Parts: sequence; structure tokens; C-alpha cells
Amino acid sequence: MTAAHPISPDDRPRPGLRERKKIRTREAIRSATYELIEERGYAATTIEQIADRAEVSPSTVLRYFPAKEDIVLTDELCPLLLAEFRARPVDEPWLDSLRNVLRRAIDLGIGERPEVTRLRCRLMAEIPAVRSRMLENLAGTGHLLGAAIGERAGRDPESLEVRVLTTSLVAALAEVAQYWARTGFRDDPADLADRALTVYDRGLGAENP
Repeated sequence: MTAAHPISPDDRPRPGLRERKKIRTREAIRSATYELIEERGYAATTIEQIADRAEVSPSTVLRYFPAKEDIVLTDELCPLLLAEFRARPVDEPWLDSLRNVLRRAIDLGIGERPEVTRLRCRLMAEIPAVRSRMLENLAGTGHLLGAAIGERAGRDPESLEVRVLTTSLVAALAEVAQYWARTGFRDDPADLADRALTVYDRGLGAENP
């Protein structure tokens, strides 16, 4: 069976005018934030500076992103990743499906804006506030992932077993992002995610490249 591939910029439905304006505003805020962080550092970058650079009001920045950490961490790839997971062949082991989906998602994210991906991972590794916010956000990601895995495995997504499984998975992926940054981005992050899933599947005795 051949799976569809929802994770593709060309396949995404074109939003309406109002939504396009929101997307442009969000991207302006993000771009301003990334530029300022590169110029001044994370701690020295303020919401007021971001608003001024993005040519919006501080209240607009906070309406789109409740905290500075959210500007760095918010990621629209999560729903697409889950759609891709559900589109994989139903007879494919769920861990293999996740492995394939993660590789596609990582390749897409890095391919679009590699410098931003590296900056985000570096901030996760270096800034405690960003790392703390990331762990909060991952709780929601784990819930969505649990629903998808539960469907595939025929298990209650709210069962203890599925919750333990997904919580440990998202923690592993968070560690992949930080490890990639701490080691100077020398490895392919998709390969690192694959290694993490191999350890998850087989334990510390697994042979990794």
C-alpha cells in the first residue's frame, strides 16, 4: 500500500485573505525576533523591540504569542506531521511510521529555513525559560501523538500505557534537538531522531551509526 504525503508545501490549502494577513503578521513578528536575538542575544531582546522591528504594537505581539518563548517555539508542522502519520499504511508498525514521518518533517523544516531551525534548537539548549516552555508545549504534542498512536494500535489514547509511551517519545525528541545544538549541529538531525527511536525500540544495546 502506498501512503499519501500531506507534508508538502504545495499541497497545503491556500488560506483566505484574512488568514493570509494573520500569517504575514506572525511571520513578521518571528523574523523580527530572530534578527534581534542574533544581534543582541535572547535576554536583551524585548517585546517592545520586537514590536518596533515588526512594525506592530506590543499588544499585537502578545496577542499572537503570549510570551517571548512562544515566538521561538510555536510550530505549525505538528498538525501536518500527525496528518502524515495517519496517512501511512495501516499495516505499517507505528514506530516505523513515526520514523518515516519525523524524517520528512525534519527535512522539510530544515530545508525551508535552516538558520532558524538551528537558532531555535540552540535556544532550547541554552535558555532555561525556552526549555521550560518547550516542555509545556510538548505536553500538547504528546496528547495529539497519543491519539494517533492509540488509533493505530487499537488502544485507548488516554490509557496509562499510551500516555507513558508518548510522554517518553516527546521527551526523547526534545533531547534530540538539544543534543544537536550542544554538539555544534555536526550531525544530520533526522539521523539523530532515527537513533533516538532505535534506542527507544531496542534499548542501549542497539547498534547505532
